[in-house]
Amino acid sequence: MQWICEPCGFIYDPEEGDPDGGIPPGTAFEDIPDGWCCPVCGAAKSDFVPLDD
Repeated sequence: MQWICEPCGFIYDPEEGDPDGGIPPGTAFEDIPDGWCCPVCGAAKSDFVPLDD
């Protein structure tokens, strides 16, 4: 499942992860540390919601 940052629209894809943010590919959103933030706008993990396809 992909997650979208409500403030900026960045989509977190678990298959891609966020290598620049220390999140390796294959990391489920639920397994990302709470201190992680959006790599585009800096929003908190709590600002992400599940992306409905």
